[in-house]
Amino acid sequence: MHIAIIGAGITGLMSALELLEQGCSVTIFDQQVAGKAASWAGGGILSPMYPWRYPAAVNTLARHAKPLYQDWNQKLQPVTGIDFQIHESGMLIFDEADFEIGLCYAGKYQDPQQQAELLDQTQLQQINPRIDQRKFKQAIYFPELANIRNPRLLQSVISYLKQHPHVTWQEHCKITQLNIQQGWVTSVSSESGQHFQADQFVIATGAWSAGWSEQLGCEIPVQPVQGQMLLFKTPENWLPSMCMNKVMYLIPRPDGHVLCGSSMRQVGFDTSPSREIRQDILQACLEMVPELADFPLVKQWAGLRPSSPDGIPYIGKIPKLHNVWANFGHFRNGLCMGPASGKLLAQLILEQAPIVDPDPYDPVRLFEPSRLVL
Repeated sequence: MHIAIIGAGITGLMSALELLEQGCSVTIFDQQVAGKAASWAGGGILSPMYPWRYPAAVNTLARHAKPLYQDWNQKLQPVTGIDFQIHESGMLIFDEADFEIGLCYAGKYQDPQQQAELLDQTQLQQINPRIDQRKFKQAIYFPELANIRNPRLLQSVISYLKQHPHVTWQEHCKITQLNIQQGWVTSVSSESGQHFQADQFVIATGAWSAGWSEQLGCEIPVQPVQGQMLLFKTPENWLPSMCMNKVMYLIPRPDGHVLCGSSMRQVGFDTSPSREIRQDILQACLEMVPELADFPLVKQWAGLRPSSPDGIPYIGKIPKLHNVWANFGHFRNGLCMGPASGKLLAQLILEQAPIVDPDPYDPVRLFEPSRLVL
């Protein structure tokens, strides 16, 4: 079976990996360069931030992230020579209003990765001596939470796919038209007028997915939401754990880079960083770890998240069409939902037993009048 995947972010790429494992051939399209949009721009936490604030359907996919990425890293690294750098750093959360629900979450939802313990000031300093002792006397600690170095992940996956004999690449190729006959897409056309055929077609276009609304006959409520990030360079292993307070976070990499984020702005497809947002992020992160101010700020950037009304992605067959599939709308959790989303989509296309109940993700939601965003 030949499958065309429109969109080469983490969602499209993980879908491609899963389909190739099942013996399919794949053509991957991207309007720019593979893996350079939101997937590259994010922080790489392998869990939703404050998972109790999200619907169960988000966490159901996200809890597969760490084990699936570990398996893929083991498979791909010997071929590509690139390590995903899955860093089991643990996470400290300082929001006191979330302590009780955070401590109970793992037991309530049978999710061992979210096991947490309440730390007093002495324990907190043992786990992470960089924290401002004057401001933070307690925290809840999630020792099992990890982060992945998403640029390395993307480099490895793209390198593997570009070496694979059953993959065809079409970068800088914006697909604009689904050519439909009697409920079947027979081919897709690019902006430049090229035509491409396949047996099945996957739309994995992230923040750009609303552009398919007219052709699919529905209103797709996915819009870009800008998120801004800062990057510091400290000595190796300088910050021992991830830290989070008031939806701002610090993510340490083993080589000493520390990511600081993030913001939410609705500015269309603009990826220009804002000076004001930069100050907000700096202030929040230096509040947690004041010593960061002693180190160079080496980079800043912004990416576009594919927001959806409840953060639950659309994964499955598009109603009214026999061979078009959705895998978009992951909002802030594309990286941690990506591997399970790709696996679920492949299982649905190939009519296999699904990794999770597919009903909450069914794109039929796009055609329910009560769910339309007009």
